[in-house]
Amino acid sequence: MSDQPQSPPELQVSAASHEAIVEPLQLGKRVREIRLSQNLTLEEASKRTGLARSTLSKIENEQISPTFTAVNKLVKGLGIDIPQLFSQPSKTRSSGGRRDITRCGEGKPRATPTYEHEMLASQLTNKKMIPYKTTVRARSFDEYADWVRHDGEELLYVLSGSIRFYTEFYEPIDLAEGDSAYYDCEMGHTLISTSEADAVILWVTA
Repeated sequence: MSDQPQSPPELQVSAASHEAIVEPLQLGKRVREIRLSQNLTLEEASKRTGLARSTLSKIENEQISPTFTAVNKLVKGLGIDIPQLFSQPSKTRSSGGRRDITRCGEGKPRATPTYEHEMLASQLTNKKMIPYKTTVRARSFDEYADWVRHDGEELLYVLSGSIRFYTEFYEPIDLAEGDSAYYDCEMGHTLISTSEADAVILWVTA
């Protein structure tokens, strides 16, 4: 289409040099694929790259084209090289034989002031879902500086204990062991433990 957004001159690459170069319209999608393959939220990627969360979101949603400076920050912050950013992932697929086993307690740890995450299936890249088990340390809504928001949709399942689930457009609701919730992650959300022991939940983000 003639009205597709164009990359700035610094990012234009001759199509003749490589047939797998990503078109400008796909650059944001590629950035998001790389971020999700590293199990990073927008907030975490923002801290790593030094780019504002809002800027990253706009890049991923094709609302703006990244400047040359922004591309350098993405490359350094995500630990990739420029060819990875601009190369089209292979469209050939295997016969569906991917598998990753995570033994109990052997997930990749990632702690925050309110949650203690254990990332599951961390060996697989380009996952369509991001599964992780979380111990909810927070005990008060006031422990959060702001709502948690990120791309995608999410399933929350309470493995043990009980929680209070806060969402931006609904009244808080108490969930106990075996209860679950499915919601839009762009809606502000937070949780706190209400049981004597810190609650443990399974999260799956798509």
